[in-house]
Amino acid sequence: MEDKVLEILTNEDGALEISAIEEKLGFSTVDELKELLKVLETLENENKIYKTKKDKYMLFDKSNLKIGKLLGTKKGYAFVDIEGDEDVFVSQNNLNGAIDSDTVVVEVTSKKGLKLEGRIVKVVERKIQQLVGKVYFKNNKCLIDLDDKKVSIDIVIDEDKTLNAVSGHKVVVRLLGKLDSETYRGAIIKILGHVDDPGVDILSIAAKYEIEDEFPEEVEEQLKNIPDHVLESEYENRTDLRDQVIFTIDGDDTKDIDDAISIEKLSNGNYKLGVHIADVSYYVTENSPLDSEAYKRGTSVYLANTVIPMLPHQLSNGICSLNPNVDRLAISCVMEIDLSGEIVEYDIFESVIKSNIQMTYKNVNSILEENIVPEGYEIYVDSLKQMQELAEILRKNKIRKGYIDFNIDEAKIITDDKGEAIDVKLRERGTGEKLIEDFMIAANETVANHITYMEYPFIYRVHGEPNEEKINNFLNFVSILGYNVKKMSKITPKSMQELLNELSDKKEYPILSSLLLRSMQKAVYDRNNIGHFGLASKCYTHFTSPIRRYPDTTVHRLLRTYLFNKNLSKDTIDYWDKKLVVVSAHTSERERASIECEREVDDMKMAEYMEKHIGEEFSGIVSGVVSFGLFIELPNKIEGLIRIDDLTDDYYTYDETTFSLIGRKNKRGYRLGDDVKVVVKAANKLNHTIDFILKK
Repeated sequence: MEDKVLEILTNEDGALEISAIEEKLGFSTVDELKELLKVLETLENENKIYKTKKDKYMLFDKSNLKIGKLLGTKKGYAFVDIEGDEDVFVSQNNLNGAIDSDTVVVEVTSKKGLKLEGRIVKVVERKIQQLVGKVYFKNNKCLIDLDDKKVSIDIVIDEDKTLNAVSGHKVVVRLLGKLDSETYRGAIIKILGHVDDPGVDILSIAAKYEIEDEFPEEVEEQLKNIPDHVLESEYENRTDLRDQVIFTIDGDDTKDIDDAISIEKLSNGNYKLGVHIADVSYYVTENSPLDSEAYKRGTSVYLANTVIPMLPHQLSNGICSLNPNVDRLAISCVMEIDLSGEIVEYDIFESVIKSNIQMTYKNVNSILEENIVPEGYEIYVDSLKQMQELAEILRKNKIRKGYIDFNIDEAKIITDDKGEAIDVKLRERGTGEKLIEDFMIAANETVANHITYMEYPFIYRVHGEPNEEKINNFLNFVSILGYNVKKMSKITPKSMQELLNELSDKKEYPILSSLLLRSMQKAVYDRNNIGHFGLASKCYTHFTSPIRRYPDTTVHRLLRTYLFNKNLSKDTIDYWDKKLVVVSAHTSERERASIECEREVDDMKMAEYMEKHIGEEFSGIVSGVVSFGLFIELPNKIEGLIRIDDLTDDYYTYDETTFSLIGRKNKRGYRLGDDVKVVVKAANKLNHTIDFILKK
């Protein structure tokens, strides 16, 4: 009946009363009317039809209603982000109790050019179930000052649900119900600590994204049954590689070591590259408490000086970590690679390894870039030089195929023992970092290609083709800056690579490459393989980091199921075919949450750092121009705002056609890429904001 009702409303220009729908269906009995009412209610709840104030029904798509995500602002008003359509502005008076991140139905009430205004009709889904804030008391009531100022509601904590929190405690709150359009009842479900306690600032942001810093009791219980060393019985049916030269290369402070590498130059001139990955899924058995918690988290999260791991330290830093001079279980992908960078043979198998040394990027780079050999590395120099040769071959082959290297710098926050930001530097990306990246990509492609060839259910790392309109908008923007770039006949990885090469000598290149990256789709996990555009790879997965990424752990589990245990029954295939759809969606969502959390912590810590430098002068570059001012980026990636009101040497207006601020008197303007000298006017750690003024 649902299809028939939808068909009737599809063929109508306006709204129909129930009696008209009943007549078109040929219904006449009371029972038929009751059934129709149920169907109409279901379709309305599914937002397929809309019930007007006059109790008439029409197709949702033919109404003035739209569904989207509410994006709140600190000033109280909001926008509804509607996929494939213009955003709708909603004033604070028309929010109808909706808060930031809600999925809402918005009615468009007016249109001025392309600018739409509307009011919230209903909340379809409340995304935010818990919030973070500071406790304070007023009139003997426990209230919450929310961290997220985009959520403009008041929360009153029930008397029996305060957990004895006191003023100044940072807490996690669950919403219980609405008292009025702007006031909610709540319950404190966790006390993070006092607002001034070290680390509470980071934990507060993590809690906002539902990232837990503690493991449940059932996980702790399971850990008691996991050994801290490889047992004698576990060597059986594994290839013993403990006599081979195998080592790890990581950052100075890395404790969770997923990957180890080995190399050999063959008599035919080819290279034999071994990528040996921690066998996490051996210890984290499917559907166990450990597995359920790892799935829930989806990924480890790296927040300034803090790591919130996917797995407990007993595993992530212990039995699973490929620490030096101890036996460890691994899954190895050993590849023979020819001089053109093609993989001509490979093998994937269960192994036991013993890493000879835990190398650091800093020391490896001193060997490969400066020919300075740190103590203890002498016997590994030849292996490292061979690895460098192979990495260059692999990278040239990737570039030939269209691999896109945006080469975007990242900031690294340096903190003291109290967790306070004391410096912000660029994260190094030297020869050693690129070498490991090239080797991991080779292993990920090899594993993905093998399972794809077998045609079994699998989890892929996919990156879709960019939206043509967004790329054209970017090209138009580049032309407005005065640069002529070759038009794209077709958007391919190779054409994108050529575009970046054309822009590489421009002074705005760091900003332009970042803008181009934002114009592209986000990489996600998916059951269906559509390839990886950015890597110019037809088939790609994540196999190399199972300690910190659940999809990698899942890939290992699939390898064990299909290759090692030969479990290829129809029930097994059907099981994974369905399960991988859910795993892909969930882990993609958790990855997005962790990225947003990491960015917010970086913004907060950068503001904290700049609070100590108010009044100081810095060199920067205009990284963004908007109607209310200029965004300025410093060489260490710290970004702040010069408000238009603080440009006091002239009266400036925003020119939409050139994306610049133009002075009324001297016609001198500011545009993207301009070099400027700035002074820190203000910084606010709580609001994550930094304000600059131009140096006079």
